[in-house]
Amino acid sequence: MSDNTASILRTEAFEKRLKQRYAAEKRFRLIGLSAILFSVAVLIFLLGSMTLNGIGGFQRVEMNIPIDFSEAGLSGDANSLAGPAGAQSLEAQGLPAVIDFYAEQALGEEAAEELDSDAWRDVAAIIAADPSILGKEVTLSLPASADLASGYSGEGSAEMQAMAAELVSQGHLEKNFDVGFLTRSDATNPQQVGIWGALKGSMLTMFITLLLAFPIGVLAALYLEEYAPKNKWTDFLEVSINNLAAVPSIIFGLLGLAVFLTIFPNLRSAPLIGGMTLALMTMPVIVISGRNAIKAVPPSIRDGALAVGASPVQVVFHHVLPLALPGILTGTIIGMARALGETAPLLMIGMRAFIASPPDGLTSPATVLPVQIFLWSDEIDRGFVERTSAAIIVLLLFLLLMNGLAIYLRNKFEKTW
Repeated sequence: MSDNTASILRTEAFEKRLKQRYAAEKRFRLIGLSAILFSVAVLIFLLGSMTLNGIGGFQRVEMNIPIDFSEAGLSGDANSLAGPAGAQSLEAQGLPAVIDFYAEQALGEEAAEELDSDAWRDVAAIIAADPSILGKEVTLSLPASADLASGYSGEGSAEMQAMAAELVSQGHLEKNFDVGFLTRSDATNPQQVGIWGALKGSMLTMFITLLLAFPIGVLAALYLEEYAPKNKWTDFLEVSINNLAAVPSIIFGLLGLAVFLTIFPNLRSAPLIGGMTLALMTMPVIVISGRNAIKAVPPSIRDGALAVGASPVQVVFHHVLPLALPGILTGTIIGMARALGETAPLLMIGMRAFIASPPDGLTSPATVLPVQIFLWSDEIDRGFVERTSAAIIVLLLFLLLMNGLAIYLRNKFEKTW
C-alpha cells in the first residue's frame, strides 16, 4: 500500500471520528436544552395551576344587604368604637339583630339564615373605620355562609345551588375580592379565614433564624478557615458540619423539642423557639458556603494587606470578609429559603395550633405559612382548597421578596479583584 493511499485512509477515518464527535456534541446540547425546557414547562405548569386555583382563594362569596343605620338606633364615635371595646359596644346595642332584620327584609327569611353568623363583626369594623355611616343608608357586602358559598361554586346540596342561583339573578349574591384575607387570622369558616397571622409568624420566625444563624455561621466559618489549627479535631468538626447539612429537618425538630422546650416549657409554638430550631438547621449551610467563599479569596489579598501593616484581624474583617460576603450571602439565601418552607421541625415543637389572632411578639403563640397551608390542605371544605392555593401564592411572594432583598445585598457588596 502506497503512502498516498494510507494518507487517504487516515483522512477518511479522521473525518469519520470528527463527525461522530460533532454528532455527540449536538446530542448533548439537545439533551441539555430539553432538560431546561422541561424544567421551565414544569415551573410554568406549577405557577399556572397555583395561580388559577389561588384566584378564588383571594375572593369570597358575599351577600349585598341594604341597611338603614339612621333607623337602627346605634350610636358611637371614633374614640368609643376603636378596638375590641367598640365591637362589644355595638354588639350590646343590638348590631347582630339589626343585621339579621335587614337581611331578612332584603333576602327573605330562608336566604337570610345563610348569612355568616360573624358578619356583624365585619359591619362593626366598617362602622369603627367610618362612624358617619351610622346616620346613613348603605348597602354592604357581607360574607355568606360556607354552605351557600359552596352552592355558588356549583357544589354542595341542590337546594343551596338553587338558592345561590336565585340570589345571583336578583343581584344579592356575588364573589368579590376579599381584602380581609390578607389582614385576618385563622378561623373555622373558610369565608372568614385570613393569612396575616401565619405571615406575621413567618416573619418573626425568619427574623430569629437570621439573627442567630447568620452571625454564628459566618464567625464559625472565619474561625475554621483563618484561625483553627489543622488537626484531627478540626477535621472532625468539618465532617460533622458537612453531615449536619444533610440531616433530615425533622431531626432538628426533635432537638428543639428536647432542648429548647425543656429550657423554655412555656414558649411552645412561639416564634422564638421556632426561629432557634430553624437556626440550627440553617447554620451548617451558612458555615459550608462561608468557608468556600473565604477560600476563594486570593492569598495575594491577605499578603498585600499584611505587607502594608494590617494586623491579622484587620486582614480578615477589612479585606477577606468583604470580598467573601457575596458568596456567604448566596449560602444564606439557600439556607433561609429552605427554612421558610420547612414544616416538619415546626410541627415537632407545636407550631400547628389553631391561632385565631396574630402574634404580639416573639414569645406569643404563633403559626407559620407552611404549617397553615398544611392544616388548610387537610380540610374537606372546597373553600379551604382555594384558600390553600392563595396561601401558597403568598408564601411564594414572600420567598421571592426575601430572596430579592438578599440578592440585592449580595450584588451591592460584591467586589472584584
